[in-house]
Amino acid sequence: MNQIPVTAEGSERLKAELKDLKYVKRPIVVEAIAVARDHGDLKENAEYHAAREEQGFMEGRIAELESVLGNAQIIDIKKLNQTGKIVFGCTVELIDVESDEEVIYQIVGNIEADIRLNRIAISSPIARAMIGKEEGDEVIVRAPSGDREYEVTAVHYR
Repeated sequence: MNQIPVTAEGSERLKAELKDLKYVKRPIVVEAIAVARDHGDLKENAEYHAAREEQGFMEGRIAELESVLGNAQIIDIKKLNQTGKIVFGCTVELIDVESDEEVIYQIVGNIEADIRLNRIAISSPIARAMIGKEEGDEVIVRAPSGDREYEVTAVHYR
């Protein structure tokens, strides 16, 4: 199977999530299923069905995390040759040329991506457009709503 790029910090976050799911949340759900089962007829037992559904989602996430971590290529950005070029794991400061709005993104693996935390997937259009650029370069992102133009103001390896 192909290796999946993951930042060193992302790997630690995923390991912590997996540990929490397996050793904290899984026993709680198993107990909830047992309690709901004691309430009688399983066909009409909403608590039982909800707990089983939650268990299914949790087991799916556990399997996904185990697979990703088992195939992870962990990249520690702090150990890379810091040339000033944008690479996987970098944190990049950009200015939207049109609106003059500043945005900051870290380029991470697909499983780590979370736009609320300004972590964008390496496979996203903006990350693909940024790779290889340097401070002062312009980045043109092809978006469904039209092209967006950014200027790279800083590249951090943290």
